[in-house]
Amino acid sequence: MSDEILSVADVSKTFQVKAGDVTAIADATFTAENGAVTTIVGPSGSGKTTLLYVIGSLEKPDTGSITVAGRDILDSSTDLVRYRRENVGFVFQFFNLIPTLTALENVMLSMDIAGVSPSEQNRRATELLAKMGVDGRLLKAHPNKMSGGENQRVAIARALANDPDVILADEPTGNLDTATGKTVVDILSALAHEEGKCVLMVTHDESILDVSDRAFHMSDGKLTELNA
Repeated sequence: MSDEILSVADVSKTFQVKAGDVTAIADATFTAENGAVTTIVGPSGSGKTTLLYVIGSLEKPDTGSITVAGRDILDSSTDLVRYRRENVGFVFQFFNLIPTLTALENVMLSMDIAGVSPSEQNRRATELLAKMGVDGRLLKAHPNKMSGGENQRVAIARALANDPDVILADEPTGNLDTATGKTVVDILSALAHEEGKCVLMVTHDESILDVSDRAFHMSDGKLTELNA
C-alpha cells in the first residue's frame, strides 16, 4: 500500500495586477508521502508560498486537483474549515503566534476551537511543547519574551496540536540564525522520519535539501524535480 498522502495535479494560479496577469503556479504536479520530507526550493517570488497556501486552502487555484488524505479539497462539498483543522498544520516564517497568549495558550487555542476538553488541551499542549524543548517558565512566556527559535518551536507544537496528516512549513528558517534554523529543520525532519508525518517545506535555503527525501526547484511558477 502506498504511503502517499498528498497529491497535487496540474495546479495553476494566476493573479491579476495592474501590470497584467502574473502566473504564480504553472501546472504544478507532484506527490508527497508519510514519513518523508518533501522540499520545494526557489527564490522569492517563484510561486512556492502560493503553492503552499493553495494546498492549505488559504488560496484557491484556477485549475487542477489537490487530494489530501483521500479528501478532494477543491470539491465544492468539502468543509475547508474542518480540512484545515484536521488535515494540515501550518508553520510560518514569522511564527504568527498570538502576542497576548502564552506559549501554552497558543498551542491550546487550536484544540479549543476543535472542541477538545480543557484538561486534554493542557495535557497535550504541555507534552508537545516539552518535545519541542519548551517547558518550565517558557510555558507561561509570551512571544515577545521568547527568542526566534523558541517562537518557532511553539509554532511547530501548535501545528501538531490536532495531529494533522500534513505539516506545511513556509520558510521555517527564514527568520532565524543559522544554528537555530538547523535545530528547527532537525525537528521537522524528525517529525517525518521518526513519527511518520508528511512534511512539506518551501524555502530559499538550499541547505534544507540535506534532510529532504524528495526535492523540487520552483522558478516562475514551474516545478522541476531535483535528482529525479
